Amino acid sequence: MGYRARVSHRLLDVRPLRVTSFRRLWVGTSAAALGGQVTAVAVLYQVWEMTGSPVWTGAVGLVRAVPLVVLGLLGGALADAVDRRSLVRWTILAQVLTALGLAAQALADVDSLAVLLLLVAAQASFGALGASAQRTFPVRLLGRRLVAAGIAIQHLSFQVAMLLGPALAGVVLGRWGLTAAYLLQAVAFLAALYAVLLLPAMPPTGPGSGRGPRAVLEGIRYVTRSPVLRGLYVTDLVATLLAMPIALFPVINEQRFGGSPETLGLFLSAVAVGGMAAGLISGAVTRSDRPGVVQLWAAGVWGGALAVFGLVGPLWLALASLAVAGAADTVSVVARGAAVQLATPDSHRGRVTSVEHVIGVAGPEVGNFRAGLVAGATTAAFAATSGGLACLAGIVLVAALNRSLREFRISRDIADDAGS
Repeated sequence: MGYRARVSHRLLDVRPLRVTSFRRLWVGTSAAALGGQVTAVAVLYQVWEMTGSPVWTGAVGLVRAVPLVVLGLLGGALADAVDRRSLVRWTILAQVLTALGLAAQALADVDSLAVLLLLVAAQASFGALGASAQRTFPVRLLGRRLVAAGIAIQHLSFQVAMLLGPALAGVVLGRWGLTAAYLLQAVAFLAALYAVLLLPAMPPTGPGSGRGPRAVLEGIRYVTRSPVLRGLYVTDLVATLLAMPIALFPVINEQRFGGSPETLGLFLSAVAVGGMAAGLISGAVTRSDRPGVVQLWAAGVWGGALAVFGLVGPLWLALASLAVAGAADTVSVVARGAAVQLATPDSHRGRVTSVEHVIGVAGPEVGNFRAGLVAGATTAAFAATSGGLACLAGIVLVAALNRSLREFRISRDIADDAGS
């Protein structure tokens, strides 16, 4: 392999964008992600303007999180029982209507916290119902070899939205106000809806799974019986529950770097920049035949980098360790997402993906809570370092005990290892 070929092999694999249906979907969902970030800032701004209370601004996260967890599992069961394109189409349409509702209440100056939070909860609920089905699209639209690359491209656009969305929200709110911010999200959802309408039908491929609690429990049982899936999710939980650092940023910033808000912003930006950099050079990762091994290494690097963050003094070294952690997180997310999709038969993919969705929502929140408790009982530095080291030890243990995860390969047919 020549030098140019080796470099190209390591850069972001853009081959999925040659598939017209995936390219349209990527553009639409990227627009929706950017609009979602704008709306998130707008809602916080409006709640603060109404109440002046940090308790109520914090309650916005709870209003979103509860339906994401509860209805996310139900959405997984629906994704295995109905046409996935239709499910996502209707849930996105409902999100368009809730965005218009948010714009209407802002334009009419309703000034009702209950109405605002109800609309936020409704939008989160519809998003949760369609999230699992939408996550299964890459494996239907792309060949097995391109699934990881497709997930990497989607994750990169989400990180760009995370980085640019709040800044865009500030400009829109400052110049045109709340109504314009919410209308921007409605237009973004329309772009996503257009892309989904042009997708091929995606009916269930297996026997009917049902749509209620029994179907949800069947999906959870499938995860617990599969060594590969169990290993993927346990690895993610070890990383988030034991080493999530966000809650420690304000304290460490205050104790080591003078409490400057600019420095606090650099902490968050460093994680995002590291993640984006990893996304741009993710070719070697997405072409790997062993995503389970990749996720284990990435989770170990995440833990090690955060242990270093808890110990170092110079600001540049703290930011560098956070950038490494952000890069490792991106690699882990891409590898896990590909492995989950490819280790699961299509008949169960919606429900298995919903478990991943719930873990992704709940794990970081609980991990931040753990970090805060440990910091309160000891110090923030100890909480960061001990959490990182505990994560590293946990990953080593998972790698030693789960041979199926270590040996899982994309090149093999889907291994129905449930019950093995």
